[in-house]
Amino acid sequence: QAQLVESGGGLVQPGGSLRLSCTASGLSLDYYAIAWLRQAPGKEREGVSCISSTDGSTVYADSVKGRFTISRDNAKNTAYLQMNSLQPEDPAVYYCATRFWDGSFYYTTPRWTDFAVWGRGTQVSVWS
Repeated sequence: QAQLVESGGGLVQPGGSLRLSCTASGLSLDYYAIAWLRQAPGKEREGVSCISSTDGSTVYADSVKGRFTISRDNAKNTAYLQMNSLQPEDPAVYYCATRFWDGSFYYTTPRWTDFAVWGRGTQVSVWS
């Protein structure tokens, strides 16, 4: 049975860092574009970042540009989200999501609704 498990969340001070991981089992991420989405209490789920399955092209939401970095290691069947300079507006449950697609984000604007969320997410909290 295919699974996608997020981990790495926690509680940090403003300005702190966390590294989220998204590990797949029962499927190969090689053919999937991967996205990180987040949902804060009382708010709609929003796209944070995504990375293509082919050329490494990435997209970031304006709110996280320059602070977050998405990456993937297909050999480990894992994607990551390095989050630096965490701010009080960043707390949420963070989900990884996949899209079976071999296109490039150099030429295409992602639609976050094209990505499927599999797992339960991981909670990110920032002291306030």
